[in-house]
Amino acid sequence: MEVLVILIPVSLCLGALGLVGFFWTMKSRQYEDPEGDAVRILRTDYDDSPAP
Repeated sequence: MEVLVILIPVSLCLGALGLVGFFWTMKSRQYEDPEGDAVRILRTDYDDSPAP
């Protein structure tokens, strides 16, 4: 039971870190255009081969 004294604060800190990371991605607008990536991958003129 003593391990819960360590595990509960660690899990709360990790959860808070994940929440802060999520809000940071929302603030930096990383989820602004989810449809654009889905359509872009299907285009035929997209070339991701390395340059010679």
